[in-house]
Amino acid sequence: MESYLWLSRTALLLAFVLLLLAIIPFGLAIKSKKHRSAQIALILTGLAFSLQLIYFIARWKAVGHAPVSNMYEFMTFFSIMLIGAFLLMSTLYKQWSIGFFAIPIALLLLGYGSVFSSEAKPLVPSLQSHWLAVHVITVAASSAILSVSFVTSMMYLLQRLDVTKRTHSTKSMEFVLWNLVVVCGFVLISSYFHLTFSPKTIAFTAQDGITVKAIYTMPILVANDADVGFLAIPTSIDARKLNTIVWSYGVGTLLYIVLRLVLRKPLYALLKPFTFSIQPKLLDEISYRAILIGYPLFSLGGLFFAMIWAQIAWGRYWGWDPKEVWALITWLFYAALLHLRLSKGWEGERTAWLAIIGFGIILFNQIFVNLVIAGLHSYA
Repeated sequence: MESYLWLSRTALLLAFVLLLLAIIPFGLAIKSKKHRSAQIALILTGLAFSLQLIYFIARWKAVGHAPVSNMYEFMTFFSIMLIGAFLLMSTLYKQWSIGFFAIPIALLLLGYGSVFSSEAKPLVPSLQSHWLAVHVITVAASSAILSVSFVTSMMYLLQRLDVTKRTHSTKSMEFVLWNLVVVCGFVLISSYFHLTFSPKTIAFTAQDGITVKAIYTMPILVANDADVGFLAIPTSIDARKLNTIVWSYGVGTLLYIVLRLVLRKPLYALLKPFTFSIQPKLLDEISYRAILIGYPLFSLGGLFFAMIWAQIAWGRYWGWDPKEVWALITWLFYAALLHLRLSKGWEGERTAWLAIIGFGIILFNQIFVNLVIAGLHSYA
């Protein structure tokens, strides 16, 4: 078991390094239009994907089940599927420059997942089903394909932005990029406090009179006890998780401000020159095709397979658990997007913004709902 765990960790670390290195030749290939740089970038990405698959197989061998049962494993597998989806789309459309934007998103997912415990633990009873692997793997694969539509929609909108003017579109794009920087802030501050901060256990009395203990892994800013931290909030809100969110947005915003001061321009203005290697119509087409593939796959994994697993685990197909509700919202949103595209002729900027919102809903469901909103999926 230990040898497989070592192999999985080593393979994942090497994959992370290769993906980080691949961004450089991707950027050089776009700016200089040299195919050799693009070939190097694709080779590095392909090697990284192979190492990610080695991680997945080795960890499966080590833990004895599909490694998709907690946040570390799910976000890592999500990243693997995103790299796989990019390689598939770049092969189909011969547009490798998408990798310059797709790989940083995959690295963010890997970094986010690494914050959580990678300890190999036995599955809780409700997770001991083959339908868990079928459900989660299908959801991760569909989310990754839908993430490609987010990447190409970002590139499409960045191409069309007029960086000389402050408009609703430029402000909205900068807001999206700020949120991505906040995720970086979360990864950085979580990693820093993991090395420097000793966890603290705080006990407080909940509304029902029961004494509850909360373990803080970051300095306490927000707490349910008025004698602890700088801000006391009602016990109906999980202060420990809110404390993490406050630190993440605070550090992420500080990081964003530093980037703006150093670069002396909005982030969208920095990224815009890297989008001109693909025609806007082709970007719009790739985004649409990614949704056409990802949506039916999500319908299977996020709803159909999920309901089968729910029946086995909890004795009912549907229970309005927060995770289930947001999976339904995600499904309905992409259904509306396709309806507007096919019947109303929406394309270009309108569907690009919808694809970006859809990606935001996916991340909200996979991250915020899992961590903050109490429910049957909270263990994930």
